[in-house]
Amino acid sequence: MSMSPGWYLRRLSRMGPREVAGRVGDAVRRRRWRSARLDCPSVSGARFTAVLPAGTVAAVPPDAAKRLIAEADRLLAGHAEYFGVDRDDLAAPDWWYDPKTGRRAPSGYAFDVPYRDEDVVGDIKQIWEPSRHQYLTVLAAAYAITGNERYAERVAEHLRSWWAANPPLRGVHWISGIELGIRLLSWVWIRRLLDGWPGAASVFEDNPVARNQIWHHQRWLAAFPSRGSSANNHVIAEAAGQFAAACAFGWFPSSARWRADALRSLERHLRGNTFASGLNRELATEYHGLVLELGLAAVAEADAAGVPVPASVRLVLLRMTDALAAVVDSRLRPPRQGDADDGHGLVVDGAGTDRWGSLLATGDAVFGRLGWWPEVTGTDVRTPLLAALIKPAALSVTRPAGRPAHFADAGLTILRGPGEIWCRCDGGPHGFLSIAAHAHADALSVEVRHDGVDVLADPGTYCYHGQPEWRRYFRSTLGHNTLQLDGADQSVSGGPFLWTRHARTRVLTADASRWCAEHDGYQGSVHRRRVELTAASRELRVVDEVRGPHNSRRAVRLAFHLGPAIAADLTGHRAQLTWTRDGEDRSAVLDLPGELSWRTHRGETEPPLGWYSPGFGRKEPTTTLVGTGFTVGAQDFTTVLGFGG
Repeated sequence: MSMSPGWYLRRLSRMGPREVAGRVGDAVRRRRWRSARLDCPSVSGARFTAVLPAGTVAAVPPDAAKRLIAEADRLLAGHAEYFGVDRDDLAAPDWWYDPKTGRRAPSGYAFDVPYRDEDVVGDIKQIWEPSRHQYLTVLAAAYAITGNERYAERVAEHLRSWWAANPPLRGVHWISGIELGIRLLSWVWIRRLLDGWPGAASVFEDNPVARNQIWHHQRWLAAFPSRGSSANNHVIAEAAGQFAAACAFGWFPSSARWRADALRSLERHLRGNTFASGLNRELATEYHGLVLELGLAAVAEADAAGVPVPASVRLVLLRMTDALAAVVDSRLRPPRQGDADDGHGLVVDGAGTDRWGSLLATGDAVFGRLGWWPEVTGTDVRTPLLAALIKPAALSVTRPAGRPAHFADAGLTILRGPGEIWCRCDGGPHGFLSIAAHAHADALSVEVRHDGVDVLADPGTYCYHGQPEWRRYFRSTLGHNTLQLDGADQSVSGGPFLWTRHARTRVLTADASRWCAEHDGYQGSVHRRRVELTAASRELRVVDEVRGPHNSRRAVRLAFHLGPAIAADLTGHRAQLTWTRDGEDRSAVLDLPGELSWRTHRGETEPPLGWYSPGFGRKEPTTTLVGTGFTVGAQDFTTVLGFGG
């Protein structure tokens, strides 16, 4: 998906003067760097001292270690899976190859590579993801736990291969700052986890190629930070990676300056990217997880190096952790809201480890759990490693006395009922910053689960680049459990990662069982939705109100997307829903508005409708119920979801 001139003009219109000036400076710098061939300053006596405290590895739970080693053995055999594509070539990877399209990215000066054009480059995320080197942190962690040098030797081999194939400023791996930042964080942890291996120093501090790569990564991040309307999770990753490297690999004349600048950026943008309630301002749950992981990793590096961190950094991370504990369902699954690309800050665990349980376990170890937090029964490797580095700190903050149900600044409300009924109501801002890059047109949507099973599901994300019709669908109003007028989205997309008009939403009522909100995304009409959860009857009532001029006639589509585990039998305007959970049959009845004509859609492609994305790059058919009709002036539509006993 290459960008048109119109996209660039729309993108420019969302920038302020300061951002435009900064980007002009970036363009001048890129042109100057094209002919500059700088090597890192000479370094003598470089040492790595940011090691794990004695006994840390012994604290890793045996079952978590077992999962990690199983994953490491799979990687050692050359097998991995990225975004739905199985790889069997990771024993000796081609760092520029995309197995999904079979294309190999072109070489040349990094900023000349059209990385958004899949016809030229391939699927860029398939190329970038292995080069975050998070699979190498898994192998390094396996070495730390087992002492088996096969893991360490494979890590060393792949690092040397990557460094040789990707000299500074050449090719696709030198384009995006988030990639450089996460890669630096991976290298810090690889060196730490390999510390007991006799060859570790020869790979890193005693290796001029490694030092050159580390220096050039940090020089790049200092020169080209994400700015202005792009200062979302990317800038957090850039600052965290830069800070971690400047702490752990502080071997260069610029290290102190890089460290100080990165810490200032991290502190500023952590606050800027987070609501006072603790939820991430992008309103994209997976990026909440990514930012929290990055922030915790950065604090670990600071404490390991003895670098003071402003209390505000820890306070933001504490609020983020409490907010996560508040919004997860009975199976520790958070909302599926906004974009999600399976991005992680630090990976040292094997398959089957619960990401959200791991984050809550780390929060417990670092900040202390509150009485209303859900129980975490699973184990992980990452928590004991981070907890061994992060030092206890007294924080002056009042934490929630009970489990919050409504986050007013984020416009997110969680209704909970008996039988583990969980309902997310979306009445928040359209997205973050002027472009709202990771937002979906999902105002007033609901997401309903029963004992962790998606009943009314948020369909997810599926893709970013290369498949514009699928990107449009998964971001669309029709792609969510809300109401659409005249076939239009509530907010106007200007292209990938760009919204040019944002629907404005306001919450009118919100408590533990009732919620009401409205938005102005439909010119001339207001969509208001009321949701009420009645515990006694185990019933969720959704009332959609359309208010417009007396003589206005508008086409209505009301969509309800069922989770992939749900079977539906639609008769007229009643749908019988059935599914199985832990071997037990479950059921619900969905009574739909009789004023509309209802049909089921499943796995349709022209245009897309009836799909669920369990993770980035993956999609599967699911049942979507769509009611169509018209509204004249003012009209209400009532939907009732009743759960079986």
